[in-house]
Amino acid sequence: MAFSTETIRETAQRVAGSLGLDVVDVTFTVHGKQRVLCVSLEKNPAQREACLLQHQQDPAGVPIPGGVADPRHLSWLTHEDCVAFSHDFGTLLDVEDLGPDGEYTLEVSSPGLDRRLTTAEDFERFRGALVKVQTLEPIANNRFWQGRLTQFDGETLTLDLTATRQNSKSRKTGVQHVEIARRNVERAQLLPELDSHG
Repeated sequence: MAFSTETIRETAQRVAGSLGLDVVDVTFTVHGKQRVLCVSLEKNPAQREACLLQHQQDPAGVPIPGGVADPRHLSWLTHEDCVAFSHDFGTLLDVEDLGPDGEYTLEVSSPGLDRRLTTAEDFERFRGALVKVQTLEPIANNRFWQGRLTQFDGETLTLDLTATRQNSKSRKTGVQHVEIARRNVERAQLLPELDSHG
């Protein structure tokens, strides 16, 4: 069977779903002879809610890593989750011959504090977070923006630029807010925002 990241993603989600997890991203990269299939995961919404509740009841027992500003944004993925997924998914890749031809490494991880935002659900969930966005077409002669994602209506992101330090090009625009059509987003990701009190 020909290697397909879409098929891989569907298979990964099937395995993840059985473990109470969701697939965030699937990438296949080649650097010289090194070939890596990377799957990033997080707990599903119900599991994340349960982890958050558990943390609120026992902050010492379920600590927030690195003093994260908003624990709702965490993946809550554990090492045990990664091991279980790697075992089940790796077996399925071999049995169904879905992986890339030749030698490759399977990496399983959380999406990290600088996770990419790709879906409408991502933009909705991370309203209020700091983000950086690269656009396809320039807005006010600038393609690189960062600020707080204050609104998302399904079609348009609104960033509050006063929430972060801007590059010189952004500052020259003189605007404090920018609206970016979702179809104009080439790449968007979170900016890690650590709680100084954590």
